Amino acid sequence: MGEALPDRSCGTCTLCCVLPDIDELDKPANHVCRHCMVDTGCLAYADRPLTCRDFLCLWRTDSSLEDHWHPERSHMMVYRQGPQVTVLVDPRFPESWQAEPYLGTLRRWAEVAREDNGYLVVFTGDQVRVIDGR
Repeated sequence: MGEALPDRSCGTCTLCCVLPDIDELDKPANHVCRHCMVDTGCLAYADRPLTCRDFLCLWRTDSSLEDHWHPERSHMMVYRQGPQVTVLVDPRFPESWQAEPYLGTLRRWAEVAREDNGYLVVFTGDQVRVIDGR
């Protein structure tokens, strides 16, 4: 993971406490972590597992992402794992990733990932889609 940009904080966003599965906490995807106070943050912040300590979404680390990519605005949490780009969509807004300017950007990212032998995957609830950039 990259370093957090000094002008980008989570604020009241807690999507990383909801959208991903976190094995160390036996937390399934799309369920609020038992340590999360929604819109506030982690109640066990000092004792959170390494997975949580090491995680920063792409909006926090990539200065090229405009403010509309903030997870609370986009209803998506985006991160990179090597050549893979992962998009976790808030199930309360399942079509948010298909709207512009998001879809066009996701297609461009998918094209770049494909050129690097990677891919872009979108998780919306139980649905998984691989975007090929074409």
